[in-house]
Amino acid sequence: MPRSWSWPPATRSLECPDVLGLRLAYKRRARLPHTRGVESRVFLANVGANTSHRYSSPLFDDGSFELLPIPETPPEPGPNSVTFAELRSWGDPSVSLKRFLPARLWGVAAHADPDFRQLTYGDNCERAPRAHALRQIQPGDLLMFIARLRRATGPAEAQEAGFFLIGYLEVDQVVANVAGRPAGRLPGRFEANAHVRKGRNDDRHWDGFWVFGGSKRSRRFRRAVPIDRRIAELVLRDATDKPLTWGAGRSDLQVIGSYTRTCRCIIDPALSGDARHRLAILWQRIHEFNSGVT
Repeated sequence: MPRSWSWPPATRSLECPDVLGLRLAYKRRARLPHTRGVESRVFLANVGANTSHRYSSPLFDDGSFELLPIPETPPEPGPNSVTFAELRSWGDPSVSLKRFLPARLWGVAAHADPDFRQLTYGDNCERAPRAHALRQIQPGDLLMFIARLRRATGPAEAQEAGFFLIGYLEVDQVVANVAGRPAGRLPGRFEANAHVRKGRNDDRHWDGFWVFGGSKRSRRFRRAVPIDRRIAELVLRDATDKPLTWGAGRSDLQVIGSYTRTCRCIIDPALSGDARHRLAILWQRIHEFNSGVT
């Protein structure tokens, strides 16, 4: 990973669509704080294409980016699927993302999650050990997303990859353990989530997944936020609340990738004495690259 990443100074606020609160049957907090609470827990989920997929989410010179999803399982599209050929640029929905993808994927179903337009994220929290920790999430917690991005400009040998925060949900609804087809439609925004689409295609995929909804304060960052070794040492902790272990023949990129492969709570003020300090560092880092995030 390069020693540093830098873009032009942030000059504009981020925007996200309004989202109405849901009623009944979902865990929720009646009111969310008007300011970012120092008691917030922060969870981290690694999303999007990784080294095993042979394509990369592009990072541009101004710090903007596109998140390319992983292929769906099974890869054959159903009536509710979104294929890779149908993916559109975040900044300009009239622009296809096909130029960043191998042609072999164009007709394959894409697992486009998180959904920053509807502010949802789903995961197999019951079946997949890597996602078990997300079952602890409660309304008011923050779910941060980290992704592996690669520079999209310059010669191939200069297109470095790195890990970046790309956005977060301030969770206000949790739909837990969806283990059977719902009697009716789920509240609107959840119907667009990749896990729900998959279940609508085939009842076998109502398989105990969880779906999280974000408040209006949730954000997709306009500029990616670099997570290098310095920031990882200051903010991240392992399962025993210890700093990450570096070296052992692994690059910084490999260490961060290995650590973030499993979803986890990275900041819990109830368990760690330095949690508030690390949370402040995390928000300071986000503000370095994105204005208007509160």
